[in-house]
Amino acid sequence: MIVTLAHLRSIPGYGPKPGFCASGSRAFFKRHGLDWDTFRREGIAAEELAGTGDALAIALVEWARKVESA
Repeated sequence: MIVTLAHLRSIPGYGPKPGFCASGSRAFFKRHGLDWDTFRREGIAAEELAGTGDALAIALVEWARKVESA
């Protein structure tokens, strides 16, 4: 499954508005050696994102799966 920018922008429950902020997301991608620009264009494999072990990344993968199964 591919996690996309649409998923990142729509995940609920982590602030007053849905989604994770772009600056924090860019920093996360850099910290984990992931390509932000490729993610913006093509998305990222859920397994790769979850493989970081980051709780917010795992929550995003779970959100994407929920959205896509609806």
